[in-house]
Amino acid sequence: MKTPVVTEHAPAAIGPYSQGISTGDLVFVSGQLPIDPATGAMPEDVAAQAKQSLANVKAVLEAAGSSMEKVVKTTIFLADIADFAAVNEVYAAAFPQPCPARSCFAVAALPKSAKIEIEAIAVVK
Repeated sequence: MKTPVVTEHAPAAIGPYSQGISTGDLVFVSGQLPIDPATGAMPEDVAAQAKQSLANVKAVLEAAGSSMEKVVKTTIFLADIADFAAVNEVYAAAFPQPCPARSCFAVAALPKSAKIEIEAIAVVK
C-alpha cells in the first residue's frame, strides 16, 4: 500500500508524480527543486538553492511524519559538479551525524534551469 504525501510547504509537483510516497515504515521524497513554495521564486546562488531544496525535502518529510534525522539515503543532482564543495557545506549543516548514505551526480540539465535537485528516503516510525 502506498500513500501520497502532500504539503503546501514544498513546491507542488510539476508533472505526474507525488511530492512523496509513504509505504510501510518508509517515505520516498521526490526530487525537490530549490523553489520557494510561498513565492515560486528560485535563488540564484547554488548554496542558497541547496538550502531551499533541503527545506523542501524537510517539509515533505514532516508532512509524512518523518524528519531529517530519519533520512537514510539522499541523491543530489547538480547541473555543475564544480558546485560540489559549496553544496557539501550546506548539506553538512542539514543532517545530524551519522549522515545518510548519499549519491551525487552531475547532470546535463535540471527542470526550470535549477542548479540542484535533492531526493530522499527516510524512516517514518
